[in-house]
Amino acid sequence: MEMRVTTTWHGKRHFTAVGDSGHEVSIDAKPDVGGEDKGSRPMELLLMGLTGCTGIDVTMILERMRQPLEHLDIEAVGVRREAYPQAFTEIHLTYRMSGDIQPAKAWRAIQLSEEKYCSASASLKARIVPHLVLNGQEVPNPGAEAAAEDDLPD
Repeated sequence: MEMRVTTTWHGKRHFTAVGDSGHEVSIDAKPDVGGEDKGSRPMELLLMGLTGCTGIDVTMILERMRQPLEHLDIEAVGVRREAYPQAFTEIHLTYRMSGDIQPAKAWRAIQLSEEKYCSASASLKARIVPHLVLNGQEVPNPGAEAAAEDDLPD
């Protein structure tokens, strides 16, 4: 399976990119490196792609689980290396959702997205750390507790 994107330079550090979908995205660098702030930064676009990918997965999975989702925001906070290349080393994803959703099913949808379905997360080397806020309440990740127990010496 192939996916194609064409990116066109418009002077200085400004580009536009268009993919198979036909939607155009403006890309630019920050002014202190010669950009004109005419578009999103490339690393922002990586985070946007990740949140879009997992968001599509989570909404589809919750729908199949018959969990009535009313609202979903996903915030991504990426931690980058100081040295070049300044790749992401860790990305925290906070899923803020509301609706009549069982917490265990919300976590299951997030887990399935990360481990099975999200091509964007599978393409990144960074450690991805999910967080869930359901109906305004933070819900601990039951998988994180089990992983922490696995790290304990016998």
